[in-house]
Amino acid sequence: MDLPQLKEKGEITAVTLYSSTSYFLYRMEPMGYEYDLIKDFANSQGLKLTIVVAGNVTRLTDMLQAGQADVVAWPVAVSNRLKSEVLYCGREELDSQVLVQRIEGNGKRIANVTELIGKDVYVTPGSPYHDRLKNLDAELGGGIRIHNAGRDTVTTEDLIEMVSKGDIPYTVSDGKTARLNKTYYGNIDVGLEISFRQRSSWVVRKSSPRLAEAINRWASDKVSEPVYKAAVKRYFELSRKLLEISMPEIESGNISPYDSLFKKYAGMLGWDWEILASLAYQESHFKPAIVSWAGATGLMGIMPGTALALGVPLDSLSNPETSIKTGVEVLRRFRKGFDSVSDSTERICFTLASYNAGMGHIQDARRLAGKYGRNPAVWEDNTAEFVLLKREPRYYNDPVVKYGYLRGTETYNYVREVLGRAAYYRQQLRNAN
Repeated sequence: MDLPQLKEKGEITAVTLYSSTSYFLYRMEPMGYEYDLIKDFANSQGLKLTIVVAGNVTRLTDMLQAGQADVVAWPVAVSNRLKSEVLYCGREELDSQVLVQRIEGNGKRIANVTELIGKDVYVTPGSPYHDRLKNLDAELGGGIRIHNAGRDTVTTEDLIEMVSKGDIPYTVSDGKTARLNKTYYGNIDVGLEISFRQRSSWVVRKSSPRLAEAINRWASDKVSEPVYKAAVKRYFELSRKLLEISMPEIESGNISPYDSLFKKYAGMLGWDWEILASLAYQESHFKPAIVSWAGATGLMGIMPGTALALGVPLDSLSNPETSIKTGVEVLRRFRKGFDSVSDSTERICFTLASYNAGMGHIQDARRLAGKYGRNPAVWEDNTAEFVLLKREPRYYNDPVVKYGYLRGTETYNYVREVLGRAAYYRQQLRNAN
């Protein structure tokens, strides 16, 4: 279908991939750089947007040509072969492979590819990064010590995290993934390009020239420029680690200025109030006016879509009591989804995980746990294991999974840190009495 038929239908279908840079569900709200852009284009044409997800890069154009989608909202590499099959459209991007390295205390870093001689670089076997390193090694006359990642399930994002922690010295990534992960790990440098830049853009079928023209107009229109700038800032510049997680001191027997409210509303859950206080600290450091990169607002980090669904005005969430009351209502609803989990401590873990990731992702992980012989009613070493694995294509593309990619390390750490801090609060309060 071309644009006139799509407007008659009132809907456009875009195919993309699950990833941290393109499309994912965060607390069950759709997000991603490519998603934000294709959503804006659809809105500009008065069209409802439907997203379908391909299992791999090859399937993107296969699904387009089969009529399962109208546009590929993913940066498809420009090639002479594909030019004869599709129409490239939208904003052309230039990206390259980059070295990911840890910034040491003295600020020293590799500034030239020749300095890689004698260095250990870890990549996933069979990846484009492994191929590029082999070619670069040959170009330099040998000397780069190329290591395959130890497990088949290790992803590029896992390796970037390992560089940040100092577990490995170097890895290689595409530029977009590297820049996004720098928003999580401020101690990495991703500025050294080790490959030529590759051109890419969205594509439509040859039979959709008017759709391609509309996407090109939208992409070149100054009206869309703020959308691009906002998307770049949101996904590649704003820190995802706005708050350093710590064990704050307890002064005068108080955890926060809002202890009386935590005690008041924790009773609706039957939880120790210290857990509620710890969750609020995790979300906001007790700053009632804070807004995260994703739009989570207030003491309890309430998402805009959640506030809308509960009939709570978004601008009211800077009020501490409104935020706490709303957060408890969200927790109460999530907990009901785990009525089949008999152990109350396990229910708390599942509920906290859902608050961070969204109920759908946690139910996905439970289904995976059951499929692979683990106990879906137990968090640690069972369901939590598959929360961590939901960042890998093998698992987020599994037929039992409905909600796709999840950066599971964030959710796993969230549960551990909230409960660990709550235990710390209880101990400190006992010591103070």
